[in-house]
Amino acid sequence: MKANSFLVALLLSSTVLLSSLPPLAQAALPQAIDGEALPTLAPMLERVTPAVVNISTQGRVVAQSPLLSDPFFRRFFNIPEHRQERRTQGLGSGVIIDARKGYILTNHHVIDKAEDITIRLNDGRSFEAELIGSDPDADVAVIRIDADGLTEVKMADSSRLRVGDFVVAIGNPFGLGQTVTSGIVSALGRSGLGIEAYEDFIQTDASINPGNSGGALVNLRGELVGINTAILGPNGGNIGIGFAIPINMADQITEQLVEFGEVRRGRLGVAAQDLTPELAKAFDTRQKQGVVVAQVDSGSPAEKAGLKVGDVVVSVNGREVRSSADMRNVIGLLRIGAEVDMEVVRGRRTLRLKAVVAEPQLQTIEGKRLSRHLDGAVLGDIEEGSRYYGQIEGVLVLQVERGSAAARAGLRPDDIILSVNKQHVASVDEVQRAIKRGGRGLLLNIQRGNSALFILLQ
Repeated sequence: MKANSFLVALLLSSTVLLSSLPPLAQAALPQAIDGEALPTLAPMLERVTPAVVNISTQGRVVAQSPLLSDPFFRRFFNIPEHRQERRTQGLGSGVIIDARKGYILTNHHVIDKAEDITIRLNDGRSFEAELIGSDPDADVAVIRIDADGLTEVKMADSSRLRVGDFVVAIGNPFGLGQTVTSGIVSALGRSGLGIEAYEDFIQTDASINPGNSGGALVNLRGELVGINTAILGPNGGNIGIGFAIPINMADQITEQLVEFGEVRRGRLGVAAQDLTPELAKAFDTRQKQGVVVAQVDSGSPAEKAGLKVGDVVVSVNGREVRSSADMRNVIGLLRIGAEVDMEVVRGRRTLRLKAVVAEPQLQTIEGKRLSRHLDGAVLGDIEEGSRYYGQIEGVLVLQVERGSAAARAGLRPDDIILSVNKQHVASVDEVQRAIKRGGRGLLLNIQRGNSALFILLQ
């Protein structure tokens, strides 16, 4: 008890002592030291942050256990198909790119399958947004709100970025609200990550976390250089490796999304692979980087331009091509009818070839026209621009109608049919021929992601 009394007395005396001191001057950082202004990003951020918005979404997904989703399990135990829907919520960010029209740029995965999209501005106002267009292959989407007093961000030329440039990431990490982090450009032209079909990422160590997706990556002038998209780290946490889509790439996609609601990619008709020292020696070329033409489709713009198997493409429309991903990115952003100027090395000669991007000749067919077992599915050839083009031979499952025979059999969208009744297939026509030669049932060899399986339809 005496110890408690002593403590109370000590606290009271301390309070009296503090209250008797003269008022302290307000603590503040000096604006300048020795006449030199202290560096700060505050003025730039005051201009830019009103253009970065928080996005929240709501949607529905089918909740079903893996066992109940297996058609063989249900058939064996005579369990009827039962689907239970649950509500989903998502968070992300976006950037106002046209204040007058209310256009907001974000990632496709931020608004994918969303039924309701709510935008919250930096000033506290909230609006319901409409989807203008989305491109899952490049993970870019454009949404729109009807609002006055919006602020847009100026776009930079991301092709002028250099490794070491300072950048600032602005977004809504973990739903905390608008947050700003800074860092540098760690690398450029990152691809081969398997995140998107078209990859040409800016890598940065500015902290990017879940919820930053769709937010702004700006330079120190407050100009938009990229759209924050992905992170590489354990358990989804930031370890200083983040990726952003270059704004030049996003801007080209945005133009088509606003005009058509989708990206209409054309066809050059060529498959290529990275040039290695071994291939350079085999094709008798001194070229050290570029892409080797592995396939030229008959009657394609590439064939009409004079491109041949074994040619090494070193540049397209003045842009240096170092890898097959570079080639795919350049062609994949061109509109139908656009001219392609290619610098090509053939042996010891350098040629300049011109081609015109044509409409894709994708052949699709409804599954019910092939077999009653495939009713509800839509199959198609693997088209140029697909991440699988030139990498795998097969036929792509484009759509599967819920509750259909194909769905009950276990087919899913994005499955790749490798063989039918033990016969390899590389086109819709070959699937049709294999089914006609087969018996009453169908044995399909399917590639699904990184795994493969057989599906027997009887």
